[in-house]
Amino acid sequence: MAFLLLSVVLAASFELFTTGMRRAADLEERAQALAIVQSRIATAGVEQQLKEGTSAGQSDDGKFNWTMTITRSEEGAPDAANALQTPYGLYRIEAIVSWRSSDGRDQQFSLATLQLGSVL
Repeated sequence: MAFLLLSVVLAASFELFTTGMRRAADLEERAQALAIVQSRIATAGVEQQLKEGTSAGQSDDGKFNWTMTITRSEEGAPDAANALQTPYGLYRIEAIVSWRSSDGRDQQFSLATLQLGSVL
């Protein structure tokens, strides 16, 4: 009876341990995806002027694929009735990263922001 009880406790402990390790691997992958998305958004408009378009790439290890889309935002667009015109406008920057997790499922993470840029 004691042996049966010990085996049940050990089996439950092993299951908890493996679930925890799997969850830790998932969180590590999500942290890497977040870092990639944040770095893509941070570089938008720094190396060259913001312009509408899409760019894509892959992480150094080849595990993560990213896509960044820049579009002109309608928020803050100049009003034809308003005499004050500005050479600046808002751009919507969206970065999406996708990867296949350690358990074989396809994952995706995205962030978007607005950034002021020249429209000329």
